[in-house]
Amino acid sequence: MIHSTAVIDSGAELAADVRVGPYTVIGPDVVVGAGTEIGSHVVINGPTRIGRENRFFQFASIGEAPQDKKYAGEPTRLEIGDRNVIREFVTINRGTVQDRGVTSLGDDNWIMAYVHIAHDCRIGNQTIFANNASLAGHVTIHDYVILGGFTLVHQFCSLGAHSLTAFGSGISLDVPPYVTVGGSPAKAHGLNMEGLRRRGFSEESRKLLKQAYKTLYREGNSLQDAIAILKKRAQDGAELQLLVTFLEQQTRGIVR
Repeated sequence: MIHSTAVIDSGAELAADVRVGPYTVIGPDVVVGAGTEIGSHVVINGPTRIGRENRFFQFASIGEAPQDKKYAGEPTRLEIGDRNVIREFVTINRGTVQDRGVTSLGDDNWIMAYVHIAHDCRIGNQTIFANNASLAGHVTIHDYVILGGFTLVHQFCSLGAHSLTAFGSGISLDVPPYVTVGGSPAKAHGLNMEGLRRRGFSEESRKLLKQAYKTLYREGNSLQDAIAILKKRAQDGAELQLLVTFLEQQTRGIVR
């Protein structure tokens, strides 16, 4: 299961069936769950916790110190859930004490080659990051988000569930759930309708969200006025309530 050229620190804990490829280096305080496969030339530093049935491709750098000049060697963490695919040359850094001290990646995420996930980012479940997408520090990515290739996300931004970015997008404001954005700086370009259909959103739910999009983007309402209108409609469905909750919690303004 572990190639003879791999270097595994005695302070690392690997489940019995974990596979480790040639020339991979795993440092102390790394825990790897059952069924995980780690390719060749991967470097994993701790403190890092990795769940079950993940797959790491060659040359990934996982759990390295954050790229933050304030970082002074504190024992911050990286936490990775289950069934994630981490492709070639992906870099995922640990957190900083200036935030919650942990970078986290949920379950069933598909992270393509050359993606960078910086310190203190929070990634949900079932996301897709296309090649060369990059997150600055303190970014939140909610469930089912898709980032197009070469998308760049500014620090402290939040992307709501089921949102979609076109390739080459520059994100400097929050992206509401369900919305498709593109360009640099990014602008809203409608709802992620195809994604909603694929995930089983009913026709009625899609109609409600389309109406909500018009209220937010097409009717000349201020953000606060749009939130007030949408709050009155939120009883129509959980999908609309998710949008309202996101808008009420945003702090940077939204892509418009």
